[in-house]
Amino acid sequence: MSRQLSQRIAFTLITLVAGLVILPIMAIIVYIAIEGLGAISWSFLTEMPRDGMKAGGLLPAIVGTLALTIGTAIVAVPIGMGGAIYLSEYAKDNASTRAIRIAIINLAGIPSVVYGLFGLGLFVIFLNFGTSIVAGSLTLGIMTLPVIISTAEEALRAVPQSFRLVSTSLGGTRWQTIRRVVLPQALPGIITGIILGIERAAGETAPILFTAAAFFLPQLPNSVFDQTMALPYHLFVISTQVPGMPLQIQYGTALVLLTFVLSLNIIATLIRRHYRQKRVW
Repeated sequence: MSRQLSQRIAFTLITLVAGLVILPIMAIIVYIAIEGLGAISWSFLTEMPRDGMKAGGLLPAIVGTLALTIGTAIVAVPIGMGGAIYLSEYAKDNASTRAIRIAIINLAGIPSVVYGLFGLGLFVIFLNFGTSIVAGSLTLGIMTLPVIISTAEEALRAVPQSFRLVSTSLGGTRWQTIRRVVLPQALPGIITGIILGIERAAGETAPILFTAAAFFLPQLPNSVFDQTMALPYHLFVISTQVPGMPLQIQYGTALVLLTFVLSLNIIATLIRRHYRQKRVW
């Protein structure tokens, strides 16, 4: 078999596998869009739910999801970035560091319901935050940390060592090198990790079920210590707990949640492309 023929066969197989992965996902998205578009309207997005959530809109759930997502980012991004910078640029390669990395990888695989029970015990009960936005954000932030730390560390370590050597030889301190040389070059990969973590948090149900979400709350929260509705939990409730719920409303809610997550992806892609064009390697 010639080398060109083997390359063509390999390329064809890879394309087929990619198609087998992408086509079902696209089919699901298209099906949800077709079934849910009929429910989408201005009132559906801006009104309070009423009549046992069989009428009205999703405003409290949309606002709650946005608040929890922002709170998760506030908690997870600074701590995750700090941990990634320490592991990549400051920590020595020894048994302790390797154990920390293994622990982070293992934490990323823990089921989200375990994080929810942890948040219930620590934030809701022990710290007495109650079922609130702050308790949910802290729980989701802890759940998101392993993803952010792992991806950000890999992005930092991918920056060529020569960049650091040149900066140091020109008199830059280690922190100046990290802040002005390494971080800008690693930013596309870091943003990818942050968005992946936040997307996971935005679509989770189990953690907020224990720490933040309300079954039915036809009003907006007044502070971070209030309960809130959220799109993932709201979708679970109207799909399983409310008899006679119109399917169109269920699919419409799923479409709004899907659009929210996809919007995060698009924003991340645009930001990543902007900084990738500035990268010099």
